[in-house]
Formats: sequence, structure tokens, C-alpha cells
Amino acid sequence: PQQHKAGERTDPSRFFLLRRFPHAVSADLFNQRDRLIDGILSAVPKTRLNGGREPRLAGNLNISFEAVEGEALLLRLDMMGICGSSGSACTSGSLDPSHVLTAIGLPHEIAHGSLRLSINEETTDGDVDYILESIPKVITTLRAMSPIWNG
Repeated sequence: PQQHKAGERTDPSRFFLLRRFPHAVSADLFNQRDRLIDGILSAVPKTRLNGGREPRLAGNLNISFEAVEGEALLLRLDMMGICGSSGSACTSGSLDPSHVLTAIGLPHEIAHGSLRLSINEETTDGDVDYILESIPKVITTLRAMSPIWNG
């Protein structure tokens, strides 16, 4: 997956184009996003998709993992070459859980174990496969260390 710096902003004109001309986005991007969502939810127990499946930006997914610390999750994924965030896009670099997730009623400990991934047209099926192989391993490792995991 493509690496991005914390706090780096996406060109807002891209969002205009996506909303105005959704057919201009490759169907592959939607398929990759859905494959990531379905693969993670089916492979990792006590996991939830944050937000609805539709409408959702083509390259966006946000998933919460019970009994997982967001910072530890990001560090492990980073060591594997996977870049993500555990907070909201507007608070990159903060260790606080997404204020959006807590505002919709997620308990702090669940919101704190969230992972936001962004993919784009350069994301390959191989990248998706790698993420789907890596995330369950990382979650299993982190939960084995968690004092609150009872799964």
C-alpha cells in the first residue's frame, strides 16, 4: 500500500470528482475495499465495520477490533509496511480515539481499537491479499497480550 505522512491532506478536488462523477472511480477500487471489509470481518472475531457499507467512499474503510489498543495495532502494521490510522483523518498524529466514533456511541475502548485504511487506484490485489494475511496475525498477537481479551 502507498505510504502517506501523518496529517497529509488529500486534494479536495478528488472528493468533488468522486461525488459528482462516481462512475469515474474504478470498479476495482470498490471491489478491493469490499474484499478488505469482508475478509477482515470474517477472519477476525469481535470486529465491526464503523459506518455503513453504503454510502462509503470507494477507498475508505474503518474497522474496530475489541480488546486491541490502536497505537499497538498501528505500530505492528507499520513494521509490516501497512500504513493506517486509528483516529479520524482530521486528527492524524493524535492518540485519542476518533471523536466521530465516540459521538456515534462506540465505547471509548472499542473506538480506541479502530483502524482506518485508505486505498487508491494504485492499490493492487496483491496489496489487498497482504493486508488480509497480516491483520488477523497482528490482532491475534495483540489480543494474546491483552488483559481484557476473553475470547
